[in-house]
Amino acid sequence: MSHKKATLLDAERLLHTFIDHDSIQLTSILGIGAYGVVYLGLNILSNRYYAVKLLTHMNISYNEPYIHAYLSGHPNILRFEKIVHEEYRTFMVIEYTPDGDLFAAITQNKYNIVGNNDAIRHVFLQIIDAVQFCHQNNIAHRDLKPENIMLGPQLQVKLADFGLATLNSVSNEFGCGSTFYFSPECQGASASASLSSSSSTQNQPLNGYSTQKNDIWSLGVILINLTAGRNPWKQATMKNSTFATYARNPRHFFRTILPCISEELERILLRIFCLNPARRISLPELRVYIQKCQSFVQPQTMAQHSKKKSLLVVVQPTNKRHNLPHHHHHLPQPKTKKRAVVNTMSYSDSVTETMLHYVGGYTDEDYCY
Repeated sequence: MSHKKATLLDAERLLHTFIDHDSIQLTSILGIGAYGVVYLGLNILSNRYYAVKLLTHMNISYNEPYIHAYLSGHPNILRFEKIVHEEYRTFMVIEYTPDGDLFAAITQNKYNIVGNNDAIRHVFLQIIDAVQFCHQNNIAHRDLKPENIMLGPQLQVKLADFGLATLNSVSNEFGCGSTFYFSPECQGASASASLSSSSSTQNQPLNGYSTQKNDIWSLGVILINLTAGRNPWKQATMKNSTFATYARNPRHFFRTILPCISEELERILLRIFCLNPARRISLPELRVYIQKCQSFVQPQTMAQHSKKKSLLVVVQPTNKRHNLPHHHHHLPQPKTKKRAVVNTMSYSDSVTETMLHYVGGYTDEDYCY
């Protein structure tokens, strides 16, 4: 299982077994991804729960434990506990957050984050702080998305999953990450050339892309997720009609397809989604803009949303995390106080069903002007 993508059947074979000198029992499966299986582990000596990640592609993620351990200790980064070698298997023991990830919080509106000015600012500033700490240590995450942002008590952000993180400031590993979230220059040389010829930007370097500027682009998509509950486009390539429309005429694009956002937020988004990476906003500057932004959404839009029964949610297929409802009863319940939730979205209990509903009903042309 160390050199192939794990299947559910493979993952289930280790259920209820013990690791780390028989001190941690793998009690249930939290998720299955392209590079690992994440189990819920119970330390039978301390009675504490951990997330235990089995690395299934060591040739790809061999640096992950060392990068994660190096960054561990920041309040907005998931705490790294230890690495455990069991015969031919390698496990990472990391902090467990029972409140789940930001993806579930957005798609299910669990904590009334979407469209909530205070919650958006509180969550996004923490994400910026986590990413800035990575960048200050010359590490780019390269897979920033809501699924990789865990939530703790009082919506404390915990950045997770450093399987694609890199120490390289420039990379030629194009297409690295999740298609909804990576930048146009990360698409590859041909995509960059197409973008340069179709817009007023300067020619993009074709031999690589800035990994940290790519992270900033991903943050912009997450900011739209938090504000509007959807993605701006399926992929930042000229083959995508929605993105092509933006690339040709960015001005007023976001408020056209996302009428719920404020003028202030649109100005911030234009700085984040600058097609020339060299001119893209820096993280310290972005943090100041987010702090000073009086409103991310239009006030009248918030009133309208509270009266609607549903709000369009754009979600993405992901190979990093699978919903496994059969194991939910094994998980400890969050100890935080319940928050009042305004039901502005309709969704199914299965994120997979929500995703399929979106994929079946959405076309790029719906938002092409």
